[in-house]
Parts: sequence; structure tokens; C-alpha cells
Amino acid sequence: MAVREDFIKTITEGYTFKGESIQLGCGMLNGEVISDAIVRLPFKTLNRHGLVAGATGTGKTKTLQLIAEFLSDASIPVLLLDIKGDLSGIAAAGAMNDKVAERYKKLNLTYTPEAFPCEMLSLTGKDGCKLKATVSEFGPVLLSKILGLNDTQGGVVSLIFKYCDDNKYPLLDLKDFIKVLQYIGDEGKAEIEKEYGKISTTSTGTILRKVIELQQQGADEFFGEKSFEVDDLMRVSNDGRGMINILRTVDIQDKPKLFSTFMLQMLAEIYATCPEEGDLDKPKLVMFIDEAHLIFQEASAALLQQIETIIKLIRSKGIGIYFCTQNPMDVPASVLGQLGLKIQHALRAFTAADRKAIKQTADNYPTTSFYKTDDLITGMGIGEAMITLLNEKGIPTPLVHVMLCSPRSRMDVLSQAELDAINAKSKLINKYNQEIDSQSAYEILTSKLQEAAEKSPPPVSGRQEKPEPSTFEKVANNSVVKSIVRTAGNTIVRSLLGSLGLGGRSSKSKSFF
Repeated sequence: MAVREDFIKTITEGYTFKGESIQLGCGMLNGEVISDAIVRLPFKTLNRHGLVAGATGTGKTKTLQLIAEFLSDASIPVLLLDIKGDLSGIAAAGAMNDKVAERYKKLNLTYTPEAFPCEMLSLTGKDGCKLKATVSEFGPVLLSKILGLNDTQGGVVSLIFKYCDDNKYPLLDLKDFIKVLQYIGDEGKAEIEKEYGKISTTSTGTILRKVIELQQQGADEFFGEKSFEVDDLMRVSNDGRGMINILRTVDIQDKPKLFSTFMLQMLAEIYATCPEEGDLDKPKLVMFIDEAHLIFQEASAALLQQIETIIKLIRSKGIGIYFCTQNPMDVPASVLGQLGLKIQHALRAFTAADRKAIKQTADNYPTTSFYKTDDLITGMGIGEAMITLLNEKGIPTPLVHVMLCSPRSRMDVLSQAELDAINAKSKLINKYNQEIDSQSAYEILTSKLQEAAEKSPPPVSGRQEKPEPSTFEKVANNSVVKSIVRTAGNTIVRSLLGSLGLGGRSSKSKSFF
């Protein structure tokens, strides 16, 4: 009994906060749910980022759904990156069943099904508002990092942006960038070298191959107009709840390059757009990135550094970022160290490598006298997790095994008819899902080259006919005449040389004197 009371006291003190907070669930001790050990999540620290990890089927995605619901209730907008396509159900009310009833009885809470205001987003325009960004918005530094270029090649990209700025050539989509790249390496090479210096054709060729690689992952769908405005992610519904923006990326889950490109641009755009806020009572926007390993698995060292930098700085903008992945080791240590909230669902130990990873994961959590952490990680049930977070003073809270509340919205996907109904009411689809192809660098340079071709003289076709030779030329070119002339010429020369005493004599000739 003393241990139970000590546990309740420890959790109550560790998870009681001054500001507004939400109840994630109740602490568990020796497999029993202790309803008096309430585990809360304070809004004030949500901009310190977080991690939700665990094996497949342990309830990670439903944890994202649960937190998103609480945030919406508190008028905090949410961006959910739905990789598997199973988060759309948040737009529909859930349903009571035996498992939900049993869980809420243990938690001593009341379950109330509820639907939440949602906006469906997409990178391809399928079943949602289409997100786009122009090449110019990326800028030369970010684009170079995405393409994995070295300093020399990055310098060429910067030159392209400078040239286009100087000549008012808008860079909107990838075909604009490719056209300028081809132009400076061919027709416009002399013009570029005169103004900006020499450019290596090896560098332009490498950049072109990198851009084509990006195109093969579907980047043409993402680059262009109309650019998505960050403010549209921070809307509040008519009833005062925060809008939950669900970015459905099922159709690009096999294109990690495109996914990481979008994510980095989105983070950079949010950082550039939002003003400095410091530590707010509650965040302006919270992002949840499901299957986060897709961002990191093909990222270069430069790209990882860029992501780490943005995550460090974006906290002061009032933005919280939460990664969801199967194993914490999927997230680079440099990024993992920036995450204040850690929700660890169960991991499975099938191999020696798994057991080693579990031991390493357990070592990253605060020590506790209530649990043996590495054993607990493999023994938790569905919808249970180990939780620790940074409190308002930046001190880690006690590690606690928690039975989590279940989402109040549907824990399943929407039907196509339900998706269509939501999209039919969307203001963003009317704003962004229009094909726009403004005059840009591609059209301007193409027109410029066509004009130059029309002004240049037409090429000479076929062999040029020679004029008819004159009578003198005909006679002079006659072979017989040429022979007579040669003979006469040789005789005259010999006679002249002989008269000068320079002709020489044949050994057989006779003297007449």
C-alpha cells in the first residue's frame, strides 16, 4: 500500500501544472490502472516538440489522433501528416464498444463520441486541397541541400537564381529551372560568362541529373502555382475549435525524396512566415509527422543539419513538431535530443539487434524505482505507453506507464463518399486546386530563342554552283596546253641560266670553241 501511495504522490506532483493541460490517461503500477495517478500534458510546453514511438499495432497513430482532438478542443490548429491513410476518421464521430467501455471504466472517465473539423490536404490534388510551392520560394540554399549538391554546384544554383532575379525571369516550377540550366550551358553561355564568370558544364550536367531524379519521384506535382499560404494551416472553425489539417500522403509513401523535400520546405516556410513568439501559454500550431523515418532515410548530412537547425529555432515561433515512428533510433540523435515529450509504446524483441535497440532505448529514459524499463518496453499492451516530458521549468517528469484514453472520433478511415462530402465544403480546394501556368522563365527564354532564330540568316542548303568558266580558263585548263606551256617554260629558263653561266653542262656535251 505504501508503494501505491508513493506512486500516486510521485505522479500527481510530477504531472500537475500551473497552466492549462489535458489528461492523456492514468498511471499503471504492476499492471493495474491507478485512476488517481492522472497523467496530464501541459499546453505551455507543447512547442518543445516530441516523439511517439512503438512497434506496428501498438497504438501510435491513435495516440496522435487523441492528442489532436484535445488540441482542437483548445482552439489550437493541427497539421497531421497521414502516411498510411488511417487518420481521416477524425472527421467522423467514434462509436462505443466493449473495449472502449472497459478502458474508460478503468480510467474512471466518460466516453463521448465526437467528430472534429477537418481539412483534407494532398501533394497530388487527389481527395484534398493541393499543396504547392514555387522554386523561387525554396531559394538556392535550400534547393541545393535537397538536391545534395556540393559547394561548386550550389554556387551554380545561386548563379541561376541571381541571373533570373536580374532579368525578371520567374522560377515557378522545375521546367523553368531546367530551361535556365540548359540555357546557361548552351545558347546563353557567352552572356552568362561575360556577366557572372565561367561555368563548368560538368556542374550543370550533374545538377540536371539531380533535378531529373527529383522529378522521377513526382516533384513536378509539388512545384508550381498557386503557392500554399501558411496562414491557411492556422485556422479556427466556426465553433471555435482548431482546424485539423490532414495531409494524406498515401500516394507518395514510396517517394521519400519528395516527402522530405515537402517537409523541409514546409518547416522553412513556417519558420520564415511566423513571427517570434517565445513561450506562449499554448502553441499556434502543432504538427504530427507519422512514419517520420521517411524524412530521414534518404536525407544527406547537409539536409539533416538543416532539419535539426529548423527544429531548434522553430520552437520560438510557437510551433510544436511531433515525430511518430516505429523505433526511436529511426530519428537521428541530433534531432532526438531536441524532443521534450516522449511517448514510448511497446517494442518487440525478436532478434539480438532488437534487444540491443531496446536496451539503448531504455537508457534514454529517466531512471525510476517503480519499473524495470527495458522489461516494461516489451510488456505493454495496445494503447499503453511509457511517458516522460519536460515540465514548465524544463525538468523531466517521472517516467510513468500509462493507460491512454482512446480517441473520441472514429478509429477507422472515411469512405470515399464521406471524403467527397468534406471536400465539397472546402474553401481551400476552391482557392488552390486550379491549374495555373503563368509566364515564367521557361516561356520567356523559349520566346527569346525563337526570336533569335528568326532574325539569323537562313542556312545555305545544298552545294553552291560554280560560275561558267571563261574561254581563257577553258584553254588554260586544257591538259595538252598545260604540257606545251611547261615544255616551253623549261626551255626558256634553261636558256637564260646558260647565258648567265649558271646553266651547268652535261658530261657528254662537246665544246664548240
